[in-house]
This record gives sequence, C-alpha cells and structure tokens, in this order.
Amino acid sequence: MNQTYAVAAVAVVVLATVLIGALGLRISRTTSDFYVASRTVRPALNAAAISGEYLSAASFLGIAGLVLVQGPAMLWYPVGYTAGYLVLLVLVAAPLRRSGAYTLSDFAEARLESPQARRLASLFVVGIGWLYLLPQLQGAGLTLEILTGAPDWVGGLLVALVVTGTVAAGGMRSITFVQAFQYWLKLTALLVPALFLVAAWYGDGAPRARFDAPAVLRGHTVVKVADTVRIGLDAPLALTVTGTVDATRYEAARITLGPGTHHVLGGTTLAFAPGAALPERVTGAGPAPGRADTPPDPLGWSQPLAGGRDGHQLYATYGLILATFLGTMGLPHVAVRFYTSPHGRAARRTTLVVLGLVSAFYLLPPLYGALGRIYAPELALTGSADAAVLVLPDRVLGGLLGDLLGALLAGGAFAAFLSTASGLTMSVAGVLTQDVLPSRGVRHFRLATLLATAVPLAAGVVASKVPVADAVGLAFAVSASSFCPLLVLGIWWRRLTPPGAMAGLLLGGGSALAAVMATRAGLAPEGWPHTLMAWPAVWSVPLGFLTMVLVSLATPRSVPPGTPALLARLHLPEEVTRQGPPGEGAGPVPAQEARR
Repeated sequence: MNQTYAVAAVAVVVLATVLIGALGLRISRTTSDFYVASRTVRPALNAAAISGEYLSAASFLGIAGLVLVQGPAMLWYPVGYTAGYLVLLVLVAAPLRRSGAYTLSDFAEARLESPQARRLASLFVVGIGWLYLLPQLQGAGLTLEILTGAPDWVGGLLVALVVTGTVAAGGMRSITFVQAFQYWLKLTALLVPALFLVAAWYGDGAPRARFDAPAVLRGHTVVKVADTVRIGLDAPLALTVTGTVDATRYEAARITLGPGTHHVLGGTTLAFAPGAALPERVTGAGPAPGRADTPPDPLGWSQPLAGGRDGHQLYATYGLILATFLGTMGLPHVAVRFYTSPHGRAARRTTLVVLGLVSAFYLLPPLYGALGRIYAPELALTGSADAAVLVLPDRVLGGLLGDLLGALLAGGAFAAFLSTASGLTMSVAGVLTQDVLPSRGVRHFRLATLLATAVPLAAGVVASKVPVADAVGLAFAVSASSFCPLLVLGIWWRRLTPPGAMAGLLLGGGSALAAVMATRAGLAPEGWPHTLMAWPAVWSVPLGFLTMVLVSLATPRSVPPGTPALLARLHLPEEVTRQGPPGEGAGPVPAQEARR
C-alpha cells in the first residue's frame, strides 16, 4: 500500500470531521443544542448519524477478520448487530424517547425515583462506554501502524484528540452532522473497492480462488507469529523456522512438522513455500512447553457454528446471539440518540431507517473476510486478521488502482473509529458531568470529555490487543445483562422496585463483566468453565431478569408512587400526555427534566 495516498486519505477524513464539527459549533446556540440538538433531529438525519456511530471498528475491520479466521460462523455478528435494532424498535425506542431521559442514568432515576439506582446505572454506563471505546482506539492504532509504521499508540491518540475537540466544541449538534457524513463515507469506502475486488476474484480461474477451498499461500510467505499459539496440521508441512517450535529453538532451519498439534512461541518467524497449506490456528495461547497438551479441537473454517477454544460451539453461538440481540438497547451512545428525536413516533421511524442502513452496510464486511482467506490467509497466524480489509486491494489488484482503493479503505476505517468514539465520548461525558463533576454546565462537560477519552486511551497502551469484534462483543454482553432487563422491565412491568433493579444490575451486569474480564486475563479454567465465562450472556441475561423480578416481588412496598403516571407517559402518544384534564398541565415530568 502506498503510504502517501493512505496518509492523505486519513488526513482528509480528519479534516472533514473537524470542518463539519465546526459547522455544528456555529449553529449550537443553546444548552439544549449542545446536549440533545434541541430534540429536533429528523428521522433521516438521525438514522444516518446513529448508523455512523454504531458501525464501529468491529463492523468495518473486525467482522472481516473473524470471517477470515473462523469462517461463516462469524456471520452471527452482523446478524446480531442488525437484529438488535429490531428488538430496540419493538420494545424500547418510542417509550425511551417519551421518558425524557437524556442518559440511561436519567431513565433509571425517573423510573425508580432513586438516586442510588441512578448512581449504580451511571457506573455501568461509564464502564460499558470505556469497554467499547478501548477497541476503537486500539483499532485506530493498528490502522495507522499498517499505513505508516508508526507506533500503535499514535492512531489511538489521534482519534482521541479529534474526538475530544469535536465533542467538546459543538456537542450533540456537531457530532450529528459528523456521524451522518461518516456513515455514507464508510459505506462508500467498503462498496467501491468491493466491486473491483469481486471482479478480480471472478477473473481468477485457479481452483484456489474458490471460497470453499482450503486456505493456500499464493507465494513465498514469511509470517511472524505475534502471540504464542498452537497450530494444527492434517498433513506434514515443510517450512523454515527462526524461533521456538515444540520447545526446540531453531535458527533459520528447514524442518518438517508432522500431522497433529504443535506449540509455536510468540515472536517465532515461519517461512512457507508457495502453495503451502495454511496451518490451523487452534488457540490464542498454547500450553507451556513440557506440559501435556489438551486434545485439539480446531475451529475449522467450514464449521457451521461459532465456538470457543473448548469446542462448545452451540453454546457459544447462543451466547453471541443473546449478547448482540439484547445488548444494543443498553449501549449508552445508542440510548442517548433517541432523546434527540422530536417525539416517540420519530424515534420509531428513525429505528426503521437505521435497520435499512445497517443491513446494507453489513452485506460488505463478510465479503472482505472471504476474499481475505483466499488472498491473505497468513493474517490468521500473525494476529493481524483485522487488517484484512486494508491489505486486500494491494494483494488482489496492486499498482495505482490498489493504492487508491487501499487509501479509500483507510479513510473509511478512520471514519469508523471517529464516529463511534464521538458517540461514546458524548454519552460517557454526559454521565460524568451529571453524576461526577460538581456542575452540569457546558464548561464542565468539556472537562468531562477529556476524562472520557483519557482513561481508555491509557488502558489501550497497557492492555493486550483483542480482535476488535471480540472486544466489542464483551461490551454487548455486559449491556445485555444489565440495561436490557432494566429497560424492558422498567418500561413494561409496573411492579419493578429500586431494590430489584439494583440487585439485577449488580448480579446480571456485574457477573457478566467479571466473567469476561477473568477470561481475558487468562484466569478461566479449561473446559466448560472457560466457555461459560467467555460467553456469559446465556446465563447472565436470565440472571439479571430473574433477580429483578424476584427481588421486586419481595419488596412490593418499594414500588415508586409515581409509577402509574410515568408508565402512562411512556406508552401514550405525546399529544395525549401533554393535554390531560384541565388544571393538570403538561403531564408527568421526570425528575431530571425538572432539574433542567
């Protein structure tokens, strides 16, 4: 890839983001403009903005990387990401807008009339936001490293600076225009190169160009294994090794590995001859040399279901489905968007348009993953599968055309990081301003934006790199286990009590968060314990719902007195609740609305 073109494309995207954000700053004249765009964003613009911030690094880069490594099973990710908006449309969109809640913390306080519930919800909003921001910044670092060779922290720092400046300068009004622009840029950046790549693939008559063929290296390939792995072989494989394989050190030695599973130490360089079959990467971390190996159960590309390293594919698929289907409604940057709609009907129409825009986008990343398996299969061993989208134009087309299309993809990738990071920063900063800092003014909001990006930026420097789609999946699992029960029961069940809601948040969301963190830290034992902790949504979502219901039934006297009035506000059209009987004014007003 030509670095000059790619860097120029990234610079253009960054400059366009700043200029469009400045336009929002010029028309942001009131505090309401700054926080919620004065609740005047129409469905078409709002849907494009929501799609822009929702389609993150996990969508632009991560899905293609997962399809490259694990195959069609990973199509559950785009299906789940899209279906999450269908659940949101049916259960949450219009009532959440009618609640008058600017953040999920506002909704918790308005529904439960409990400052303690508000503070607990704020902790989860900030935690999920930071968990989601981290892979955006790490993905930006990976992209800039590939483009320029810069250290991997530079890209994250660049995104953090641009996002902080845009959000702090113009607030919601600015990022609405920015994210709408970035959605169409991302769609164009994936669609145009895909047309050329598919045409080139179609013209490749070699048998190895079939999507269902075994992954074969098309030329002499040198791979540096990033992390310690176990690789599986079905037949003997000759290669040149510099490093440690099966506890034996080699220096540019030509060896032949027999069928079975082999342990490759991180940092080892493997050189393959043209036409060699790509070894199967069994796990991200093999056992220490000298220990008995566990029976291999590699994730073949043709297996029909997603799985973990323990091979419990069906359970893992259910965990992925539940997390993505139910986690969307609890994402802080998604919830805050509905408050910018003029009314509940507009919120519902916005969600319908989002379903169409998101569905159109998700047709493209799996195509890049399938092409990556043909033209760049070694990325599965290097730990850089997320880079498949960026390197394909050069691998398939080459020349000036490949450089230009690669630059377009680089610009689209940076738009993905910037748009999602903007929405997350806005939502996290809003909660920090209301519940942490001493004042709720615009000045303190701008201070909160610095904190909202500084924490995940610092964590990204020391945290291990996780595939971006996997990392985002962790945030979905926690969201599905905490805010999904709170929103569904808070909107549709009048007997929910503050003790029940807080207990469900702690047990459902807290257990999911602890499980995924323990898994990433390598603390989960092998076998079923590892699978249960790596894919917690199967048990943590029911745990959250069950805990809220049982504790609420055990504390019936704690039902907030304003529940009937608030539920009427959530489920009746705005014109009905505004009119009411003579002398009753404009209907119920949540506590946070009254404070403003």
